[in-house]
Amino acid sequence: MQIEKLGKLLAEAVAKAPKGDIAVTIHLFGIRYADEIGSSANQVATAAGISEKYGTELRKGMKLAKHVTVNR
Repeated sequence: MQIEKLGKLLAEAVAKAPKGDIAVTIHLFGIRYADEIGSSANQVATAAGISEKYGTELRKGMKLAKHVTVNR
């Protein structure tokens, strides 16, 4: 999946996130799309219109992807 598409999906997820749950939403996104994000976490965050620093939060989710499954 292209960075722009991932960025759009992440932006939508962040926009729908309850107040105070943005970091958790970004972690969950990293879990769901770990394979597609690859080494482009900072670029995906930038494409989503959020700080590049959230790339770190995406990478945390990506690491969790090996250990968890998403229920919903």
